[in-house]
Amino acid sequence: MTFKERLPFFLGGLVIGIIVVIFFFGKKNTSFDYGPNARVLKNIRTKDRVFSEKAITVLNSKKIDTAAISQILKSGNVDMWNKLKKDSCTQYEIKGTKDLQNITLTIKNCDSTAFIEKITIE
Repeated sequence: MTFKERLPFFLGGLVIGIIVVIFFFGKKNTSFDYGPNARVLKNIRTKDRVFSEKAITVLNSKKIDTAAISQILKSGNVDMWNKLKKDSCTQYEIKGTKDLQNITLTIKNCDSTAFIEKITIE
């Protein structure tokens, strides 16, 4: 069998395999959080969130809902180059994407709690 005769069989099997994988993974609630950005966001989302007084005043004065904060923690961009390690906590700056790109969160990620220290709106 030549390459031209084998190619349709290979492509047919590849398409069927992709459809099966999409079918099985589409029904499960799986996530592929392997990048450093996604791992940090998932780690922060699973912890209890505590807002500082400064963050609460910004939320109230700019009328930002906590749903926007949750959206930033789901799809934001973590500035990995400027993280600060303090004791057992690490401080990150997370910038929003799309509609929330003018909001930046400063979060101190500790063992069991994520402290939202500052919210900056540009």
